[in-house]
This record gives sequence, C-alpha cells and structure tokens, in this order.
Amino acid sequence: MTQQGVRWTADQVLALAPDAASRKAGSKLGAAGPWSEAGSSDEGTVWGLCKGSGSRPYQTVVDIADATGPAYKCSCPSRKFPCKHALGLLLLWASGDGAVPQAEVPEWAGQWTAGRRKRAEEKKAGEGPGSSPASADPEAARRRAERRAERVTAGTVELEQRLTDLLRGGLASAEQSGYGLWEETAARMVDAQAQGLAARVRELGAVPSTGPGWPVRLLEECALLHLLGRGWLRRERLPDGLAATVRARIGLPASADGPPVRDRWLVLAQYDTTDPRLTTRRIWLHGADSHRTVLLLSYGAAGRAPELALPVGLALEAEVSAYPGAGQLRVALGEQFAPPAPAAIRPPGLTTSQAAARYGDALRDDPWLESVPVTLDRVVPTPDGDSWQLADADEDAALPLTPAARSRPGLWRLVALSGGAPVRVFGECGHQGFTPLTAWPEGPGDAVALC
Repeated sequence: MTQQGVRWTADQVLALAPDAASRKAGSKLGAAGPWSEAGSSDEGTVWGLCKGSGSRPYQTVVDIADATGPAYKCSCPSRKFPCKHALGLLLLWASGDGAVPQAEVPEWAGQWTAGRRKRAEEKKAGEGPGSSPASADPEAARRRAERRAERVTAGTVELEQRLTDLLRGGLASAEQSGYGLWEETAARMVDAQAQGLAARVRELGAVPSTGPGWPVRLLEECALLHLLGRGWLRRERLPDGLAATVRARIGLPASADGPPVRDRWLVLAQYDTTDPRLTTRRIWLHGADSHRTVLLLSYGAAGRAPELALPVGLALEAEVSAYPGAGQLRVALGEQFAPPAPAAIRPPGLTTSQAAARYGDALRDDPWLESVPVTLDRVVPTPDGDSWQLADADEDAALPLTPAARSRPGLWRLVALSGGAPVRVFGECGHQGFTPLTAWPEGPGDAVALC
C-alpha cells in the first residue's frame, strides 16, 4: 500500500522538524505560493521546486514510502534534517487541496529515489548471518569483551571508593567541591567504557543545585549508584535477566536477540534528548495485536537529528526484536512490510492508581528505572497550587506532572484539548511524576503530540 491515498496531518508532518525554528519556517512554506512543478506519485515520492533567494529554485524531494520514515533531499544549503523546504512540501501535500497532484516523477527526483531504494535493498541483502566482522572471529570478540569487563570492574571499584569518601566526609562536602569532581569521576568511567555509570555520575554532580531537599536526593542517587556497582561486581550470582539489566545500565553493548514479533505498531510518541556529544531519539510503539509497548532508540551526532523518524499517529507493519534484560522494553526494528501510514488505533488506558502500581512493579525487575510507559484513560489536567496534575475523572486519585512537563508548551496543548473534559494521555510515569507525550480527545479525533 502506498501513502498516496492516505494523507498525513499537519501535526504529523511538523513532528519531523528538528527544532522549533524549522517548524516555524516550514509552516510558512506550507502554502502553494513559493512552489512550482509540485507533484506526487503512487510509489510514495513527493517533489517540488521552491523559490528561494537565488535565481534557481530549490529542488526538494521526499520519499514517504520508506518503511523507517520519510527520507529527504533538497538542493538548499541548510544542514538541518529535514530542512524547512522538505517540511513545507510535506505540509502542502498533507493539505490535500490539489496543490500537489499526481504526476510523472521528474528525472531529478526519480534518480535520487531509485538510487536510495537500490542501496537499501543491497544493504538488506548483505545483512545475513555471519555478515558482521565481529561474528567472523568469535575468539577475538570474546577477548575484547573480557578486556572491557576488566576496565569496567576497575572503574566500578574506583567509583565505590569515591562514594565511600563522600559519605565519610558528609554530603555537605558535595556542594563545596562543586561539579568538577564529579565530571572528573565521570571521565574516568568513560575511560573504563562504562557509559551508563558515567551518565549517572554526571547526574550526581548536578543534584546539589536542584534546590531544597537536595541532600536526600543525593543520598538516593548514591544508593542507586552503589547498588549498580555491587550488581556489576557480583553479576555472576544474579539471575540471568537481572544480570543483563545490570550490563545494560552499566552501558555495555548488547544485541537484540529476542524472537521477532510482527505486529502493526502504532507510533505513540517521538522526542529527542541531546548532550554535547549525541542526539538520542526515543520512539514509543504500541502493538495493535500484541498489546506490547516497546521503545526504539536511534542516535545522531550532536546537532543533527537521527535518521529514523516516525511521527505520532502513524502505524507500520513490522517485526521488532527485544534487547536482553529483565523488564527491558527496548527493541530493534527488523523487517518492515509496509510504509508507515496514519491509523485510528488507540492504546487501552489505565487509571492513575494502576499506573503508579505498574511503575512500582517494574522497579522489582529494574531498580534503576526512571519511568514506565503508561496510557491514562479519562484524566483531566487540573492545576494543583503552583503545579499541575492529571486527575482521574472516575476516582479520587491523581498523578502530579513532572517539573519538565510543567515547563513545556505541550502542557497548554493538553489543557486546550481537554477543555475540562476527560482525555486519554500517553506518557512516562516515574518517581518524579507523569510526563504527558501524546493525547487523544474522548470522542473521535487524531492524536495530538505534546513533546
């Protein structure tokens, strides 16, 4: 099935934007004025010429039939991905007002589309058992894994000593020593190839500046970090699932070795987090038949969006395979059988009390878990003093919103969508509260992305 007959919504297109500036600029190009020779094909190609500041218009083409999300090419000099011209073209196509009619693909657009699809097929054909260089020499891979484990163990022992020194000297010393000490410790963990430990150590350094009650929060984080370190040092005594979780939290690489699960996967949410080195994209999926909620992670260099893009409200028929670890939800995307297309699927919802209980249950398998994915049914966003909460419409219970959620524009989109009436909300429920990511009105209506 092609996507020619099923138009995306403007929200689904704008969800592809790498930042707010691109979203705003792309919206301005979503009208027919600057475009000429725009068209679309049954095979999922959309193209057009956009008038720019130069004498020659920019050639913009989008492959919406790609199973991992749309792919783009534009002759403009922008380094953003997708650029504002690609966003504007997709908005024009999504409007369905005839400005992007069906037509024969021009040569410049057809060559690019055919070339990238050919490369994708060749790559897929080459991805067979034994094609990885690592698998060609298992003995060398085993020796590398042993050396890395030795470095992680040395780093963990050093971290345990740092935590011991902190507690002996008193938590007040953490505020006096500042962030530099923890950054130095984190750098040691990076050298030890324990990226997960490094990330948690950096979080320790930021706790003293988080306001009243920081000593309690620092002690909690120290306890979790100590638990992770002891788990690594005694990993041979742990159950297999928990040992795999410890390895994942430490930051050791692993392959998705779970059996493939084929389903029609609804894209529940997509959002990016960034640090000076990396952009991480989190995509939550819900299986229409399996009723599983799973997580896709993709990465891009700092300042660049990851290639995988699946806007909220689309569904794709595909296989996914789980990564090892007790209670782990991360999966790898396998074979895709159809391009992503809009769908009316909605995940089933829970009450606020059931959501809190689900997070508590998940902590038994993964004590370091920050949150779990949850869909709340029939909740109303309501103010709670200086904060906000999602109140259950049918029982006397509520979940507070996280500080991050309260500061995002998505909160006001949620309030406007609700208008005081119950809505269904998907998000992440954890020890700091609930972070809403997507919402649906109680009656018919499209998903509204909140992040």
